[in-house]
Amino acid sequence: MRKTQLLFCFIAVSLFSTNQLARAADPAHPDQPTVSPAEAISRLKEGNSRFTAGNPQHPHESVDERTYIAANSLENAGTISLGMTGEQAAKRRAELAKSQHPFAIILSCSDSRVPPEIVFDEGLGDLFIIRVAGNVLNDEGLGSIEYGVDILGARLIVVLGHQSCGAVDAAMKTLAAKGKAPGHIQSLVTAIKPVVDSTPKGDLDTMIKANVKHVVDALRSSTPILKARVDSGDVQVIGGYYGLDSGAVTFLDKK
Repeated sequence: MRKTQLLFCFIAVSLFSTNQLARAADPAHPDQPTVSPAEAISRLKEGNSRFTAGNPQHPHESVDERTYIAANSLENAGTISLGMTGEQAAKRRAELAKSQHPFAIILSCSDSRVPPEIVFDEGLGDLFIIRVAGNVLNDEGLGSIEYGVDILGARLIVVLGHQSCGAVDAAMKTLAAKGKAPGHIQSLVTAIKPVVDSTPKGDLDTMIKANVKHVVDALRSSTPILKARVDSGDVQVIGGYYGLDSGAVTFLDKK
């Protein structure tokens, strides 16, 4: 009887600890309204439009900081900065210290020219971002995306490829030469190989978009978490393509 009681207590404590860990890890509180996939796409489009127009609002950043940057930068001299007051920004950071509720998940390339927060003109706490060269999908990335959906409550996942992606280009050239990339770079080639094999005559731009579609399809069919949520319409996974020269993001298949 004593052993049974101890076992029950151990199980109860374990379950409580697990629940507390999940809550401590920035949970999506039940009373926090979630952003629908359609609304999330709309917000990303609006942010990208501001970015391409050269009129970013830098949401959730201090207007005081933006004004300082504008005043002390030759490139931005005279720019009128938008954003929050220092007091509002401090309040926002305090809120985020307790929990986060990003409205979208972005799986993007590591390329320094494609930072999602800037491209979509979003700020602290808005986007849950996973970055890896070639925007390929691995277990760690998938686990992060599942966390963003299952724990944080995000309902839109965007796989963001971009013009002149070096990882895709390197994979194409390595495979064409029947060679092997140095070190762990080969893991990127291996991840992109199915796309190259299935698109034998594609140029670089075609291959980049095919790679985005490949990852989108993998996410939509991923079990046990994502597929059921996607099939029910609760979560949407779409692809995007960023033009380096235009700054514009084109959303691909919106199934």
